[in-house]
Amino acid sequence: MAVMTTCLWFDDQAEQAAEFYLSVFPNSAITGLTRQGPGGHGEPGQVVTVTFDLDGHPFMGLNGGPMFSFSEAISFQIPCADQAEIDRFWAALTADGGQEGRCGWLKDRFGVSWQVIPADIGELLGGEPAAAGRATAAMMTMGKFDVAALRAAREEPAVV
Repeated sequence: MAVMTTCLWFDDQAEQAAEFYLSVFPNSAITGLTRQGPGGHGEPGQVVTVTFDLDGHPFMGLNGGPMFSFSEAISFQIPCADQAEIDRFWAALTADGGQEGRCGWLKDRFGVSWQVIPADIGELLGGEPAAAGRATAAMMTMGKFDVAALRAAREEPAVV
């Protein structure tokens, strides 16, 4: 089966975005650049596409102009092993103009949406209905996930 590559359409910041993402995700690298040749739609030498891998996932950034923009309808989930990892990704992706959202969602400085979530989110929000409901109610009050608070809400004894 062919490997799928995610293509991200930027106005003119594809290379800067790729370099930013490489600083956030381990085991990442730029794997290729294409530049505008003479007679094209932009200045000769200007970056048209940049291909890069983020921790084993292939991406292509395209400098396509202002016709399209990112929305929350598409987001990338980052399942984190612990609170320290959540904190690190959250801080890095919201830095320099990123926007914090609700329930683990954020937009980075380029407008790309991310979900920084606990790796065991299904267990935290699932299972026994009363415990799941308490954890879900706690989650609805959060921007960045607080794993200890989710666990505490889940384990809260029932009031009689």
